[in-house]
Amino acid sequence: MPKSINIHCESQLKEIRSQGLYRQQRTVETAQSALIRMDGSVVHNFSSNDYLGLANDPLMKDCLRKAVESYGVGSGASPLISGALQPLHDLQRDIAVLKGTESALVFSTGYATATGTLSALFGRNDILILDKLSHACLVDGAKMSQAKLRICRHNDVKDLEKLLQWASGEMSRRAENERGHICVVLESVYSMDGDLAPLEACVRLKEQYGAWLMVDEAHATGVLGQRGEGLVGSLGLSERVEIQMGTLGKALGCSGGFIAGSKPLIDLLINKARSLIFSTAPSPSILATARNGIEIGRSAEGETRRKCLFGLVDAFWDEVPPAWRDHIGQGSKPVTPIIPWHVGDAVVAVRLSDELKGEGYFVPAIRFPTVSRNSARLRITLTASHTVESVRHLARVVVKCHGKLKQ
Repeated sequence: MPKSINIHCESQLKEIRSQGLYRQQRTVETAQSALIRMDGSVVHNFSSNDYLGLANDPLMKDCLRKAVESYGVGSGASPLISGALQPLHDLQRDIAVLKGTESALVFSTGYATATGTLSALFGRNDILILDKLSHACLVDGAKMSQAKLRICRHNDVKDLEKLLQWASGEMSRRAENERGHICVVLESVYSMDGDLAPLEACVRLKEQYGAWLMVDEAHATGVLGQRGEGLVGSLGLSERVEIQMGTLGKALGCSGGFIAGSKPLIDLLINKARSLIFSTAPSPSILATARNGIEIGRSAEGETRRKCLFGLVDAFWDEVPPAWRDHIGQGSKPVTPIIPWHVGDAVVAVRLSDELKGEGYFVPAIRFPTVSRNSARLRITLTASHTVESVRHLARVVVKCHGKLKQ
């Protein structure tokens, strides 16, 4: 007789616990904001990707209420059947304007965006080159495509050039009918380290070797650029990046993902991206509210919030004693509101997170497989809703609690 599923699951969970990798969902009893109620206590929330503080903003909630009155809650079906309601078309038009592209396409989630796009565009004859720290959705999408996959050392332009040289040579050696495409896949802002891709150098290299470039702007859209257009647009590279990916669920305060690019690209994805074709379209009310998030991000109010956000980054850095700054990223001042506090050991990272929660600060411990083994960390994310005082106090508390664990 086979073991019962419960015995199998408990065995797996025991192993996960022994490695300090056990996870469980936490119940947040309030709206997403800088202060939340969790496990019966009010804590400062430094876990959210709500960078502009829009997820619980009164203007966003008012927009949602009005959209529900006009369009209801559900979309009814796949966007190719009966789910392509007017807010979907309006949002896609606004995303294209924001990203400086001909067209755009919205998916139900960021994960569905990556897996659907990569598996629709690439196949066995193609070569995909991914940065080592690419998000799991990009890795999974690349594997689903069945393209030949190569991993580039993180933000290493020289290694990227070597891989492009190899890929170009590989294509030239094949029979003409077996030659595919080469595409470099990277993030503009890396979700667990908060550092920026060397985007201009990557664009030059992909053009030199005749490759395409796909850039995930999930943590840059709304955050970087004068209008929140992201790193690609702020560097004037929109016409030189074939595929821009992004999310509605971070700085824009809603949920969903998108691809921005040429009209032929979007038309092909409409016809081939299985995660779009076989999924119910996102809620029309959420889509209408996401448009409002884009408008706020592009306005003077959005610029004010971004200035506030990066002022908080400065405040955290200034408050950390120089002797402790090696725990932050590469030991240099953060360039985005994602601040990794490196710990190393997963068990210690969880203990440090628990200590901070006892002090009234919720900062999650990030462990394998989200990051590589022995590189566990706290992932501190700042939002425009935080105060300078809370950010400075967090910095002092992190140092105090980590120092206690080191004794």
